[in-house]
Amino acid sequence: MKGTSASAIALAAALMASAASAQSLDVVCSNEQAWCDLMAQNFRIDTGIDVAMVRKSTGEVLAQIRAEAGNPKVDVWWGGTGDPHLIAANEGLTTASGVDTSELLGWAQNMADMTEGRAIGAHVGLLGIFYNTELLAQKGMPVPSCWRDLTRPEYAGEITLSNPQSSGTAYTQLATLVQLFGEDEAFSLLGEIARNVNQNTRSGSAPGRMVARGESTISVGFMHDMVNLKKQGFPVEIVSPCEGTGYETGAVSIINGTPNFDAAKVWVEYVLSAEAQSRGLEVGVYNIPSHPAATTDPEAPDMASVKLIDYDFATYGSSEMREHLLERWGVEIRSQGGNFEE
Repeated sequence: MKGTSASAIALAAALMASAASAQSLDVVCSNEQAWCDLMAQNFRIDTGIDVAMVRKSTGEVLAQIRAEAGNPKVDVWWGGTGDPHLIAANEGLTTASGVDTSELLGWAQNMADMTEGRAIGAHVGLLGIFYNTELLAQKGMPVPSCWRDLTRPEYAGEITLSNPQSSGTAYTQLATLVQLFGEDEAFSLLGEIARNVNQNTRSGSAPGRMVARGESTISVGFMHDMVNLKKQGFPVEIVSPCEGTGYETGAVSIINGTPNFDAAKVWVEYVLSAEAQSRGLEVGVYNIPSHPAATTDPEAPDMASVKLIDYDFATYGSSEMREHLLERWGVEIRSQGGNFEE
C-alpha cells in the first residue's frame, strides 16, 4: 500500500471543506459488493460525509432513476457498465459534475466528452469466457475458445449466463455479438447458446461465482472478476474469445435533481482519484482504472493483449438500440423458456 501522497492530502483537504454542505449521501453502486462497501467506508473516513450505499445491477438502476425522474431518491450512481450511464445522460436523468477529467486516461475522457460531463469513465472491464477446469476435465469436455464454441452440444446444461434485461454484463455480451456477427446472425447464435444454458441470473457477476464454486461449468463475464476468483484459488481459467470481444467503460454519474450536488461532486472526485482507485486491490478489484497513476495488479487484464472489437458506445449506448435489442432478446431468446432468476 502506498504512503499518503501530497495529492492525497490536498484531495482530503478539499473533501473536508465540502463536507459541511451535506452530511449524508445516497449512492447506488453497480460494482461488486465488497468494493461498494470499502469505498463507502473510506469516503466517510476521508470526508466526514456519511454514505447510504445500495448495490444494484445497472439495468435495475436505470429503471429506478427513470421511475424517480424529478424526485430522485439517490444522489450518485457509481460503477457498472457504461451503456446505461450513456442512456441516462441522453435522457437527462443525470447532470454534469464539472469535475476535471484532464488527468484521466483517454477512454475515460471520451465518455465525459460524449455526455458533456454527465458520465465519466471510472474503469474498463474486458468480456471473457470462464470455465471450471476440474469439471471440464471430469466431464471430458473441450476447452471453449470462441463464442461459437458455446453452441457445442456437449455443453448442454453446462453454461450459466446473466439476463441482459437486468445485467449490464449480459447486455455488453449481447451488443458485442451483434457488432461481431451482425444482428440476425448474433440472435441465431444466442438462440443456439440458450439451449445449453442452465440458468440466467439477474447479476452479471453471479455466473462466474457459480462456476468457481463448481455449481456450473462455463460462464461469461468480465475478466477482472474472473481474475479475482482465480487468485482466491478456485480451479478456473479465463478465455478471450477467438473472434474478438467487447468491453465496458464503467462510469460514475450524478443524478439530475439531487439536493446534495456538492457532496455528490465530492464523491465523483474521490472515486476518480488515483489514491481511491488503488485501494480496490484490497478487495480483489482487478479492472483497469481510469487514473493512470492508480496501482494495478500484474495479473489484471491488459487491453493491449486482448483482441478487442471497436465497441460502438454511441450506438449501443442509445435508448433506442438498447430497447430494440432487449425486446428482440425477450421475444426470440427468453420466450424459449429456461431458468430465469427473478
